[in-house]
Amino acid sequence: MIRAVVFDVGECLVDETREYGTWADWLGVPRHTFHAMFGAVIAQGRDYREVFQEFRPGFDLYAEREKRADAKQPETFGDEDLYSDVRPALSALRAAGLWLGIAGNQTVRAGKILRELFSHDVDLIGTSDDWGASKPDLEFFKRVAETVPFDVGEILYVGDRCDNDIRPAWEAGMRTALVRRGPWATIQWNTDEARALPTFRVESLLELPEMISKFNDPRH
Repeated sequence: MIRAVVFDVGECLVDETREYGTWADWLGVPRHTFHAMFGAVIAQGRDYREVFQEFRPGFDLYAEREKRADAKQPETFGDEDLYSDVRPALSALRAAGLWLGIAGNQTVRAGKILRELFSHDVDLIGTSDDWGASKPDLEFFKRVAETVPFDVGEILYVGDRCDNDIRPAWEAGMRTALVRRGPWATIQWNTDEARALPTFRVESLLELPEMISKFNDPRH
């Protein structure tokens, strides 16, 4: 059975369009150009952080985040950046009696924002900065499994990336759901891995309550 559902953050719960636009502005690059390069880097299977190197060699993302904060232009997101299905899906899953969590590669600052947005909606909010481990490292998923009060095989991890979310969660022994949105899922959706690995493939998080119910029904 699936007893717990844990969500990735970027492009799973949070639409990062606005944030990446502000990075283009920070770099002094036209947004269209930045987004085009972002898509190209992902399609080539490279780390998204290499996008910044294309425009500014030697770019230190951590240091630049701090510079943005000092300049009163910090990375941020709010309710207006959540995908429209997020809160209804969380409510439906909670009503179904499932334990809920949020865990992703996020900074301490982002973790604080997540707690402000979701502290009454989920049982766990964990970030890579909190745990000193980041996806796709299996140590990250080990931390998730240690925190969730159910067996690892009873955890469903929901994400938008095969490489960062679905494959390592599957390797850790979790069930997985791939949601089709954002650049990664759009590019990876029709790959063999995206078809074979996920327990569920969804266009909306609102599909999950019924899918989980059917999965848990011993008659199916």
